[in-house]
Amino acid sequence: RGILAFPVPLGKIVKDAGGTRAMVNTAALGAATGLTGYDFSKVASVIEDNFRRKGQDVVDLNLKIAQAALDYVRTTFASSFDYRLEPVSGPPRMVINGNQAFCLGALAAGCKFVAAYPMTPSTTIIEFMSVRAARYGIVTKHTEDEIAAVCMAIGAGHAGVRAMASTSGGGFSLMVEALGLAGMTETPVVIVEAQRPGPSTGLATRTEQGDLLFLLHASQGEFPRIVLAPGTVEQCYEAGIRAFNLAERYQTPAIVISDEFLAGAIRSVEREAFDLSEATIDRGQILSDAELDTLDGPYRRYQFTGSGISPRAIPGHPKAVYPATSDEHDEEGHITEEADIRTRMVEKRMRKLEAARQEMRAPETYGSPEADITFLAWGSTYGPLREAVDVLNRSGRKANLVHLVDIWPFPGEKVVASLSRAKYIVDVESNYSGQMASLLRMHTGIVVNARILKYDGRALSPDYILAHLPEEAK
Repeated sequence: RGILAFPVPLGKIVKDAGGTRAMVNTAALGAATGLTGYDFSKVASVIEDNFRRKGQDVVDLNLKIAQAALDYVRTTFASSFDYRLEPVSGPPRMVINGNQAFCLGALAAGCKFVAAYPMTPSTTIIEFMSVRAARYGIVTKHTEDEIAAVCMAIGAGHAGVRAMASTSGGGFSLMVEALGLAGMTETPVVIVEAQRPGPSTGLATRTEQGDLLFLLHASQGEFPRIVLAPGTVEQCYEAGIRAFNLAERYQTPAIVISDEFLAGAIRSVEREAFDLSEATIDRGQILSDAELDTLDGPYRRYQFTGSGISPRAIPGHPKAVYPATSDEHDEEGHITEEADIRTRMVEKRMRKLEAARQEMRAPETYGSPEADITFLAWGSTYGPLREAVDVLNRSGRKANLVHLVDIWPFPGEKVVASLSRAKYIVDVESNYSGQMASLLRMHTGIVVNARILKYDGRALSPDYILAHLPEEAK
């Protein structure tokens, strides 16, 4: 139902033109162009751009095949398909997905080390960075497993390099012990966790938001972390920059949550959204060689400070030698079990959370300020919900969206302010339990009125959201 089939002999068209099997794609492009009435000159331009490096003969053959498929479709199905695809005018745009956008942000932030064991849907991150490694002076490592990947990234971060590891939920499970190492040694490192449905292998090529609470609480003991959950490709780019700045500013792991829907779905966005020249790099409190030269006494890597942030030295200076250990330690890094020092060290590390909490951004609010229905969301559900809000407002219903990107430290006061005028809150998530709603109640006491939850591995859509509105909200 709702499907039109147009049998086009793509293989025969290619064979008759003298092409190879690989050129069936070009024939399909020509057929689609013919069906939709699109301007063939624009398609021809794309073909020329893509095949020019293979020589003019290859360009000409692909153009011939595309034209033949177009002619076949227009002759055979001239009046069977009435949808027309019109050219879009305006400034040039980029075709990009969430993983690629994050990588652009990481490049702008000065990332120089990437380690990963391939795991869908995060794999394209290390692929993207590896292709560009020589050009930008990056080391990329395809490791034997996720444990090695995160340990290498932590080692690079300890050495003063902006470093990251990427994985999905199963791989992050293996990384948790090393995450504690980064927390104890106060080493900046960025980890990208692109979610897919679990548990275990789950649905390897589908999408879900089931890892939120796991990522917030995965640990041995308690230590600070930063967690960002971008919802658009533009926010992925921004998260790529912010994650490295926050990790180094607070000397702690920074986790970026994505999912298959955001990581792999391709969008068309304005180029201005990725202006690399405007990226700001903040490396936090790093002692210069000149400052270390004048150091009087031993270097206290874990010095007690009011903010909890200790001045960091890049290894290599003779006056900045210290043990970096996973055991509890004193200010100089020496192992200790003294109760007083242990208490002070825990409090020192956790003080970073309060400063970081002030830096967390308020949720974005979209839609009517006088809404009768307020959708609560985080991460990749932003786009479908924004469209659902538009549909409701056009129909005369007042609706808005409160969407969180900065998840941890949880910006409770800012979230409360964003929801202060909400009359009826509907939590919308791609998981079974409504994890953001639980987090909201835990940290603010606010209880949502209803939940729309989807956990079949398919992305939320505006139609699904509108069809599952509770009766009280209709």
